Amino acid sequence: MKVLIVDDEQPIREALGRKLRRDGFTVVLASNGLEGLRAFHSERPDVVVLDYKMPEMDGLTVCQRIREVAETPIMMLSAKAITEEDVIEGLNAGADEYLIKPVRLNEFVARIQALLRRAQMSASESESGYNDGYLVIDPQRRHVYVEGHKIHLTPTEFKLLMVLLENAGRVVPQRELLEQVWGREYVDDVYYPRVYVSQLRRKIEPDAANPTYIQTEHRVGYRFEKQVGG
Repeated sequence: MKVLIVDDEQPIREALGRKLRRDGFTVVLASNGLEGLRAFHSERPDVVVLDYKMPEMDGLTVCQRIREVAETPIMMLSAKAITEEDVIEGLNAGADEYLIKPVRLNEFVARIQALLRRAQMSASESESGYNDGYLVIDPQRRHVYVEGHKIHLTPTEFKLLMVLLENAGRVVPQRELLEQVWGREYVDDVYYPRVYVSQLRRKIEPDAANPTYIQTEHRVGYRFEKQVGG
């Protein structure tokens, strides 16, 4: 697997690269956003790691440019504490993951591996699709349509939707969602389901403020409700 690391801080860039190489990854390094974008198109990496703040072109802009042409998993690195607003901004740009600097190398590799697992979810894991006339979910092609229009979901958003769909009618506890969608490395990231569900509702619900598909069970978890025709 090939990982592109885009970070203007050379010590961080090289330390992350060395760790990934020791763990069997092919690594491509870039020192700024423009260089990173060029490397993305020429190298076709399996995962992209982007520093949030960089000169010339920041990580959010690079993320947006990548999302215009590909669904490659993207991890954002941030030098400051992450708020929900930061996560939402990154999700809107198309990021799948956030990690705060200084990065713990073993955690970094574990989260890269978790990103790859989510992106490589095979169609056999989710054979049954969904179609109620308004919302169409095609697991075989990993496509989602709302009122006939294809919408973009990141690999994480798609995995979340499939886990909820596979458990339709049953409340999936937050901890179970974290393990199934993100992996055991994420069980303490309790705000992830709330933020990602909010983003998913914004993309698939007729009215995100009054959801019909993804219902919240307060302090427990979330439940997918099939609609007439589904």
